[in-house]
Amino acid sequence: MQCERGGRSVAKRQDLGTALTGSLLVGDGAMATYLYQLGIPVGIPVEELSLTRPQWIEKVHRRYLQAGAKILEANTYGANRERLARYGLEGKVTRINRESVAIARRVAGDTAYVVGAVGSINAGRVPNWSRSEYRDLYEEQVTALLYAGVDGLILETFLDLEELILALETARTLTEKPILCQITMMEVGRTRDGYTLTDAFEQLKKHGADGVGLNCRQGPLEIQRALEKTVVPQGLILSAYPNAGRLGMTDEGFQYASTPDYFKDRAMALREQGVHLIGGCCGTTPDHIQAMSEALEGLSPMPRINPDLVEEKMERPRLEVRTQPTLVEKVRNETTVIVEFDSPKDLDIHDYLYGCEQLNKSGVDAITLADNSMATTRMSNMALASIMKQRTESEPLVHITCRDRNLIGQQSHLMGLHALGIHQILVITGDPTRIGDLPGASSIYDVNSFDLIRMVKQLNEGISFSGKPLKQKAQFVVGAAFNPNVSRMEAAVGRLKKKVEAGADYIMTQPVYDVESIQNVYQATKEIPVPIFIGIMPLTSYRNALFLHHELPGVKIPDRVIKQLEGMNASQARVLGVEMAKELLDEAMKYFKGIYLITPFHYWKMTAELTRYIRSRQKQKTPVAFEQK
Repeated sequence: MQCERGGRSVAKRQDLGTALTGSLLVGDGAMATYLYQLGIPVGIPVEELSLTRPQWIEKVHRRYLQAGAKILEANTYGANRERLARYGLEGKVTRINRESVAIARRVAGDTAYVVGAVGSINAGRVPNWSRSEYRDLYEEQVTALLYAGVDGLILETFLDLEELILALETARTLTEKPILCQITMMEVGRTRDGYTLTDAFEQLKKHGADGVGLNCRQGPLEIQRALEKTVVPQGLILSAYPNAGRLGMTDEGFQYASTPDYFKDRAMALREQGVHLIGGCCGTTPDHIQAMSEALEGLSPMPRINPDLVEEKMERPRLEVRTQPTLVEKVRNETTVIVEFDSPKDLDIHDYLYGCEQLNKSGVDAITLADNSMATTRMSNMALASIMKQRTESEPLVHITCRDRNLIGQQSHLMGLHALGIHQILVITGDPTRIGDLPGASSIYDVNSFDLIRMVKQLNEGISFSGKPLKQKAQFVVGAAFNPNVSRMEAAVGRLKKKVEAGADYIMTQPVYDVESIQNVYQATKEIPVPIFIGIMPLTSYRNALFLHHELPGVKIPDRVIKQLEGMNASQARVLGVEMAKELLDEAMKYFKGIYLITPFHYWKMTAELTRYIRSRQKQKTPVAFEQK
């Protein structure tokens, strides 16, 4: 359908599509970063200024027009409902888009074109979005822009081709006006979701783009390098809006490196690549645009000469051959025991390694190390897991929290684990730092556990978090956590199902302390299609039992157990704690082949004894009442 009422044409002038096809045009530069340079506070929604400070937006447009820009982008890059909702402005989508176009149109007059800028909604976040929701968001913004009377649309700063195609498809159903699609590269020559630019441009043409190009993140030379290796389909307008180089920290604060004179030289190089529209993105100013305009004045576009049509193939990542079965492979056939034994809080690892050695001798299949549990600083579980594996031949299972590392650190950490041959991991959210021993530390949480599971699985496909192909496929076996000690079991199981959908290979539960809870966990999870490791942690004292029963939500310790522990000394209480845990294991082994023993307070002798008990029961061929998943 068509939704182009309310626009006004520019008198005695070609339409935008014709102008872009036959001319070499200069676009404008950055809106937000230039406003910041003028003194606008960082962090405010720039799009709202079209309503509250229209004179500022008009001033920026006018400076770019005076600098030689023939295409002005309306101040609408983030004017979609999802972004505006962060500032309580979701009800002003139409008004902001309409007023932004009106301001640009007043400035452009008959001398320049006005295009509606539509930015990526995902905008660099973890790629986990709803197609139907995003389609509605794009339709709302594009409809507002078309009614406001733009000459065309520019869909810009898209890291993922699949999101850009969705935005293009949505816009194309609403208009026949020119639509330019600009990709932002994390790596030169490739989208974040793994497509080469050659593939991406071909796909965009098939879905109705009039033009393709690159913008943001990278400077003019990197964009030139990418275009030199890319085949651009015939008939597409090519555009380039580079950043003013990379953003860096100087004595004067954050600054972009590229000067206007440098942009003048690079504009000529971009013209040689067949680019018809050259503008600027982050860090560029009217001075950059004026320098390019002066260099390109009076010149016509050059024909695009594609590189040799040699198919660019992604090197197939190698998959290393496993030398032993994973925990998931084991647990499908036999009772499998994981023991949690946290790394120490000090620098002495002698006793810890001795405990690992004894646990391994008792028959443990893997020793799992928490990632600074309870937000308390401990020795690196990656380093200790590697040492443990080398010196004791124990199989490590490393926890990874979303709390302590940003996405750069997370991928680096995982790559390190891969290099060390540590492939079995547990992904968890992690307790917030405010409850730990350094409450002033920051909690990162770039992603949640669902997102991190998906991203680890992406590494298993040989693709980095940024979309860059890796030379090997990782082999991570990814676990997820489940807390059955909740008041609403259905909600907890619903969350668990989402973790499995995200790619979790197995589940480890929080500890349970009574027979009824074991039975409830089985009933609640029996339809979950991955193995469950039921958590059991032996009690160590009367106070330990009181704390768990009265101060941890959902944990139930039977009254008879608490009474039995009362009055016992530490040694006696630990003996009784082991005996009680054996009773729970008798019940657990009827329903689950996966057993997860949590070592309390580094008393590894307790979990070693429980492991030996499990192995003795196996030799007795204790029947399992239900088939383990």
